[in-house]
Amino acid sequence: MKTIFLFALCLCAAAGAFAENKEDQRLADAANVVKEVVGTPEGVPQSLLDKAYCVIVFPSVKKAGFIVAGSYGRGAMTCRTGADFNGSWGAPSMMALEGGSFGLQVGGEATDFVLLVMNQKGAKSVLSSKVKMGADASVAAGPVGRNASAETDAAMNAEILSYSRSKGIFGGVSLEGSTVRPDNDANKSLYGKKIEAKDIVLEGNTPVPPAAQPLTSELNQVSPKRNG
Repeated sequence: MKTIFLFALCLCAAAGAFAENKEDQRLADAANVVKEVVGTPEGVPQSLLDKAYCVIVFPSVKKAGFIVAGSYGRGAMTCRTGADFNGSWGAPSMMALEGGSFGLQVGGEATDFVLLVMNQKGAKSVLSSKVKMGADASVAAGPVGRNASAETDAAMNAEILSYSRSKGIFGGVSLEGSTVRPDNDANKSLYGKKIEAKDIVLEGNTPVPPAAQPLTSELNQVSPKRNG
């Protein structure tokens, strides 16, 4: 009986370590995506990033049939701190991307998605519950290129601008019909306790975990302050 009990304890410990490592890897992958698509001539326009309230990154999304499920479509969202979202980039919430028409666009290749949340309403909506793109929050394919204007119709009217990268090709993509929601189980794994996404991101009191520091450091380096 004692042997069985010890074996069960070992299994629990191993499961906890695996979950933690999984979240750490997602954050590392998200940091790499940001580093590779921000500040490049064909990447996210600097002017739009400087206006963004939050950034959501879903690295290596894959299609399973026509639905993104399981471990697919998991990433992280970080927002600028401060009451007016004018501060440095803060602790992230883990997020999930599910369903929608983007499954047909992804095909069999792993695709990175980057979403810019362009106002406070969009940020609070995404952090509070499951949000359907195009219905609960307006979304548009983001303009690309270093010199793309932040005054385009898409940038002016949408709460969220979305981008994808597959096979090295980066561009705006429509995510209308898909859903974005906080990944509460992943947040519990990352922070060691049950905590709401909006409390992590909007309260501004949660320290940035070590695994998320490469992501926030990269954003603080390329866009330290919101402009607009």
